[in-house]
Amino acid sequence: MDRALSDYAMRLGDDSLILGQRLSEWCGHAPMLELDLSLANIGLDLVGQATHFLMLAGDADRLAFHRDVLDFKNCLLVEQPNGDFAQTIARQFLFSNWQELQLRELSGSANETLASIAAKAVKEVSYHARFANEWVVRLGDGTDESRARMVQALEWMWRFGDELFDVDAQLDPLIAERIAVDPRELRAEWEARVTKTLAQATLDVPVPRRGARGGRMGHHSEHLGHLLATMQFLPRAYPGTVW
Repeated sequence: MDRALSDYAMRLGDDSLILGQRLSEWCGHAPMLELDLSLANIGLDLVGQATHFLMLAGDADRLAFHRDVLDFKNCLLVEQPNGDFAQTIARQFLFSNWQELQLRELSGSANETLASIAAKAVKEVSYHARFANEWVVRLGDGTDESRARMVQALEWMWRFGDELFDVDAQLDPLIAERIAVDPRELRAEWEARVTKTLAQATLDVPVPRRGARGGRMGHHSEHLGHLLATMQFLPRAYPGTVW
């Protein structure tokens, strides 16, 4: 069970860490100053969450900076490139609405440490989801160009949504012990949230596509390696550097 719990904590931590790193790439490049600050703050929230989850899994600094790409357990959605602002919002929209539901349920975990981390983090993620939802509406129901970009972004990111609800043999025993959240039970509410926001944005739900999976097992897209090359450069070049 200890190994399964460590694996679960790494999944949670890696999701937040990788998305936090992606959002940090916007610093100084966002469309306006307010968005630059908002994206940076969301990224900091996520890195803070990652720190706590990875500390539960082991040495947080080592896990963040000294693992190979094949050892990361994040979902494929969070490692996707920022693209334009609409693509970043589409990624945040799908992930944050799911993460808020997961953390809400995880705050009742039988593991007190997981429960306490989740109880604090869910307050932050509720803002992340609200931020993303509002921008989906603004872009979708905005100009012809913003709408077209939002449609294209959602079509690109949609294929990575199915993985968020997968359950495997490593997760099963933790669900049975009420330590981990069963993501399958979150799907109906997540779909209702997403559909409601898309309706407000006058956007259609994207056509289902064959889901992209593998991140939890270490089978990542080519994008993660490039991200880690940047994120891990300093501690690998200068041993002893800490987070």
